[in-house]
Amino acid sequence: MTLVAGLGCRRGCSLDELRELLRATLAESGLDESHLTALASATLKADEEGLLALAAALDLPLGLFTPQQLAACEKRLSDPSETVRAATGSASVAEAAALLQAEAQGSAPARLLVGKRRSDQATCALAFIPVESAQELS
Repeated sequence: MTLVAGLGCRRGCSLDELRELLRATLAESGLDESHLTALASATLKADEEGLLALAAALDLPLGLFTPQQLAACEKRLSDPSETVRAATGSASVAEAAALLQAEAQGSAPARLLVGKRRSDQATCALAFIPVESAQELS
């Protein structure tokens, strides 16, 4: 299964906070970090140390998407945010990035498994490609 965690965060968000939020979000679905195939975020976060450290710690690729790419997912979001739009140019980072990265890896339509969850400094969402969609492509 293709399972991607989309992450958004404020500048300076720690690795520990990101990892704790990621683990809690995965646990909602009875999953853990071993089920992930990638992380995803916005190009604005390309130099965010906590996010880069999390990808390195999990040995996962980090897909980054432009505000325009993220905005293209707006109709598929469970929790769009005008605050996020004002800061990033897109109504979502976590949900949209997760959907886009899952589709980039799986070449089929992705769905949100867990919508945006929040900590003090970060957001996390999980997207996946259903197995039946992936099998149809084979």
